[in-house]
Amino acid sequence: QVQLVESGGGLVQAGGSLRLSCAASGSIFSINFMGWYRQAPGKQRELVAALSGGTIIYGDSVKGRFTFSRDNAKNTLYLQMNSLKPDDTAVYYCYVKSGVGVWGQGTQVTVSS
Repeated sequence: QVQLVESGGGLVQAGGSLRLSCAASGSIFSINFMGWYRQAPGKQRELVAALSGGTIIYGDSVKGRFTFSRDNAKNTLYLQMNSLKPDDTAVYYCYVKSGVGVWGQGTQVTVSS
């Protein structure tokens, strides 16, 4: 079973950028569903961006600001986050589904106003 490790979170001012990485312990080439979710305090976990069957989908609140990508050679997913807002503050998790679903441990993103 693949394991996932996120990195790249931190504290940034509103309007700034961060790039999150998610390194997988095995090949992601054939995985059909992979993505990023986030969970803010007191809120449900929500989809941020995902690659599903060859199509990239984004949550409405991040469209035009966040970009999902992957590097199969490095077995790594990325989430480029631009024009960050305080409402983007959350723990960000990567997720892949290949048979069973696997979550990373999460990385904290804090956006100050």
